[in-house]
Amino acid sequence: MTFKLKYQLIICTLIAVWASAALYTLVLDVSFAQLLLVTGFASLVAIVLCHYVFDGVAKRFVALETGLLNFRDNEFGVSLAVDGKDEISHLAALYNETSNKLRQEKQWIYQRELMLDKVLQSSPLAVMLLDNSERVIFANASARELLAQGSRIEGAALESLLETLPQTMVEAIRSGRDGLFSVQKDDDEQGSEAWHLSHGSFLMNGNQHKLLLFKQLTRELSRQEVQTWKKVIRVISHELNNSLAPISSMVHSGRLLAEQHGDTRLVKVFETIGERTSHLNSFILGYAKFAKLPQPNRSRVDWQGFVDSLVGQWAFKVEGSLPDTPGFFDPAQMQQVLINLLKNAAESGSIGDDISLQVKTLENGVLVEVCDRGSGMSEAVLTQALLPFYSTKGEGTGLGLALCREIVEAHDGRISLSNREGGGLKVSFFLPG
Repeated sequence: MTFKLKYQLIICTLIAVWASAALYTLVLDVSFAQLLLVTGFASLVAIVLCHYVFDGVAKRFVALETGLLNFRDNEFGVSLAVDGKDEISHLAALYNETSNKLRQEKQWIYQRELMLDKVLQSSPLAVMLLDNSERVIFANASARELLAQGSRIEGAALESLLETLPQTMVEAIRSGRDGLFSVQKDDDEQGSEAWHLSHGSFLMNGNQHKLLLFKQLTRELSRQEVQTWKKVIRVISHELNNSLAPISSMVHSGRLLAEQHGDTRLVKVFETIGERTSHLNSFILGYAKFAKLPQPNRSRVDWQGFVDSLVGQWAFKVEGSLPDTPGFFDPAQMQQVLINLLKNAAESGSIGDDISLQVKTLENGVLVEVCDRGSGMSEAVLTQALLPFYSTKGEGTGLGLALCREIVEAHDGRISLSNREGGGLKVSFFLPG
């Protein structure tokens, strides 16, 4: 029965009771005491009917008010009892339906927030969010590593952070504009790192917020640079091979004709041309190897056995103990890296006892260092040494260190060169575990 129908029945009942009382007093000659008794009875019937109808209504209104207060507090776990088919029961059913919908939306939003936090914390992009007073309210792992060596910075004022940052980064942050800036690497590394900073501002919960996004471009630029070199090498190698093949054939034919005519001087000329052609072909094959380096086939490699395989090729000593945990890399490619580095160390003028190999276990990978006591490198050479075609050796191809860099970066690692105190060079490369 609907609430409207109940109300109409109560009104009709009250009218009937009061009409009966009025008729009773008019038709019959009653005393004042009897009139009060009839009137009191009619009033009692009215009170009982009203209590029957409105007491349950009041309780359900209180329950509905409590539920709405829970909505205001962002709590959607309360449901109302639906025990009828009147308007209030229908309203309670709508409340329960809304509560279930909001509870599902809250759970979905919570799961999305967990996923977003996981993505942000794992992203190499450094993300920092500031409130309207320029205090840090969020910073992911990359931002903490970039700005505070991994320490938590939530709640810190931006100005206090800027006091410890490089000047170029401070200027980029204070400018409020998107753009590039460079940061000098640590003292034990050469060169600088290129970064791009994006600024953003938006309203959140009625307050102005600022978003800073730092993206490192050093590796991306290096990869683009290497890809350009590879494309150039492939084009040059193709054109040279197209010419060398017929030249080699003609030299062979010419040498046979010269031998038939007994012209020793002409035979020697053709032999010299053949030797230089063969040397040029080997030279091109070296560049082709760099240009067509396959992706690393990584596997778990025992460090002791791997280092033992290098002992017979170049003289060196192992500093410290090798890691017990196997490395994760392509053994053939990594052997090529260490052979090149040990060969360079030997050619620097160092004796075997001055050439060392050390493998250090880090939290997220290993650091391999090859050190010598040669002449080292000038600052100009340090900045160019890892580029293809660059060599300080008279007979060098400029591919040794470039190939090392390409292999290490294909393993998602990084390589650096630095001069040692007391003379010599240290080549370090990091391999993620």
